[in-house]
Amino acid sequence: KGSTCSQASNSVAGIARAVYERTFRIIVDKCNETLIDPSMKKVHYIGVLDIAGFEIFDYNGFEQICINYVNEKLQQFFNQHMFTLEQEEYVREGLDWANVDFGMDLQPCIDMFEKPMGLLA
Repeated sequence: KGSTCSQASNSVAGIARAVYERTFRIIVDKCNETLIDPSMKKVHYIGVLDIAGFEIFDYNGFEQICINYVNEKLQQFFNQHMFTLEQEEYVREGLDWANVDFGMDLQPCIDMFEKPMGLLA
């Protein structure tokens, strides 16, 4: 059956969306494998901390995980330079200071994107 140029373009776009969707599902599975911690309560979503906080959507697309990845990198950079390095300076200066834990570090998830043969390599 022949197709018009527009129909063929729509078919290609549909295939591309399906490929991205399957890729995203693989990413979710890999994130879950990477971040698994038997002592934590079982959850059925991935919440990636970004500038605005945790985002939990009913549906996530490939574009959203890329946005969240970049936001996580920015958040990690901010935490490192605004909090961690500042606390280290307080210790060097001999100030009476109790270090603050800034929560779960999502470096293993970031590594999954950046490592050789990773998702964005």
